Parts: sequence; C-alpha cells; structure tokens
Amino acid sequence: MINGLGLGGSALGNLYRAVSEVDARATTDAAWRAGVRYFDTAPHYGLGLSERRLGAALADRPRSEFVISTKVGRLLQPCDSGGDDLANGFAVPATQRRVWDFSADGVRRSLEASLARLGLDRIDLVYVHDPDDHCEQALREALPALAELKAQGVIRWIGVGVNRWQVAERFVPEFPLDHVMLAGRYTLLEHATTADFLARCSERGISVVAAGVFNSGLLARREVPADATHDYTRAPAALVERARRIAEICRRHGVPLPQAALHFPFGHPAVRAIAVGARSAAEATENAAMAAAEVPAGVWSDLRAENLLSSNVPVPLPRGDEKAAR
Repeated sequence: MINGLGLGGSALGNLYRAVSEVDARATTDAAWRAGVRYFDTAPHYGLGLSERRLGAALADRPRSEFVISTKVGRLLQPCDSGGDDLANGFAVPATQRRVWDFSADGVRRSLEASLARLGLDRIDLVYVHDPDDHCEQALREALPALAELKAQGVIRWIGVGVNRWQVAERFVPEFPLDHVMLAGRYTLLEHATTADFLARCSERGISVVAAGVFNSGLLARREVPADATHDYTRAPAALVERARRIAEICRRHGVPLPQAALHFPFGHPAVRAIAVGARSAAEATENAAMAAAEVPAGVWSDLRAENLLSSNVPVPLPRGDEKAAR
C-alpha cells in the first residue's frame, strides 16, 4: 500500500542542475533511514537517469519493503544530436530523445526498458504520464495494455499522472484506476477547484498521490523570496504575496511554511501519499522530519479566518484522529 511521504525522483535525474552519483545515492539512503518506503520515478526524469539511480540504490533493499512507481507515455530513443537536455529541464547529455507514445506496443516497450533500468522484474505502480493531448489513445490502448500487464503480475496498480485534475477526470469514469498522481494542484496555495475532484476519487476508491506540494518552489522556504518560482517560472506578484501571508500565519504558530505545505494534502481522505523530491541527504532528512512533526490546528483555523484556505477543503487533525476537520 502507498501511504505517507514518498521520495520523488526528478531531482535524481538532474532536474535543472547536476547531482553527483554520491549525492544521489546518499539522498535515497537518507530517505530510507528516515522511513520512506515509496519511491517515484519516470523515464522522462533525466532520460532514464533517475530510474537507473533509484534501481541501484534499492538493489540491496528487501523488495517486499518498498513500493516503486514509474510512468509510460514517453519512449526514449537514441539520438546523436549532441548537447544537453536542459531545454527539457534536465542537466544530462542529450543521448536520447523523448517520443510521445501511448500505444499498447509503446507502453510495453517503455515498461520493458524501465524494468531494465531499475533492475526489477515487476513494478508496483505505473502511471500514464501527462496524457493531456493523447487521452483517446491512452484510454483505447495504453490503459488496456497496462491492465493486461497487471493481470500478468508485471505491475500491481494502474494510475494516471497529471498536472491538471481536469485531465485525470477524463479517465476516472471510464477506467478502473487505482491511483491518480496530481502535481501542483492540491496544495496549500492552490486547492479550491480540486477538492471536488478528490471527493469523486474517494467515491470510486481511487487513491491520490499529491506531488509538487511546494508549487515548484513557492512554498519551499520559510521566507518567500520575491523571485520565487511557480509552475517552474517566476511566480506572479499576487501569488508571492499570498504565499507570504500564509507563511506569516505559519510563523505565528512556530511552523515552517514548507512543513504546513507537506501536511496540508493529507487532510483530504483521498490523498494517501505525497511525493517530494530531494537532491541531497540533508533535504531528504529534513522533508521526513517535517512530515513527522505536528501542525497545530490553529494554523488551519487562522488560514480560514484570513480567507487563505477554502471553506470546502478538509484539513489534517493531530495524529490519532481518524477524520479530517472541515
């Protein structure tokens, strides 16, 4: 079962800047020591580098003790164009190129390559990755192919991984998904329009993994800088101001802004896990410590009072309570 804090693998694929092999391994080892047992990756992350690094780091761990997810939809094909992959966000040599492919054959080939990079014979969870412009083919070919692989025991669960909940909603009524990964759209900063979708996931027994809980940087620090990023570009001034108001309320309660951001998604009963990236052992350890800490109920009530938390979203209660507060 997927639950709690997971390690997102994009940084291990050299997102924006290089991470050494030593640091990548230390990051994964630190996450493991902190109790993390869910690891997410994708061929997209560093043209397979993230998968290779995670596979190597987990090779000596008992297979029954961790859950790993990867993704399909982008096939990696050799190319000799030279240069790097920074145009796609990754500081790796451009020795391969990504080709969108949601065909049944493409899904099988992608997964076969992922298994080889990970050094595994099965994968717990496979997401159809960013199918925004390929929904029909994903429904007609990719998901049925994954269903066959699930029946064969190659994978355990099937999901879709998206940046917009509206894309995931296209799939929810038409295929028996196990999971939805939603990146950057159910966060302490942005949540009003997503809560109803999560409720529909709950009704269908679909577990949600929240990724991008820091909104690509805007909620990642105690103090929000003027040049903070949002959706991987410079954040608009209005969002920076909103994040600063949230940070101030957190400060009053002695809670770091990123700690509140980590906790917020768990208030919704549909959210079973969050996937948070790290590029060093220190970051992985800090994320785990923040996830293990408490956030006082007063943070949420004060955010509501300041109209910084929508009235239709549930919030976490102190551990031991079985129901979220509304």
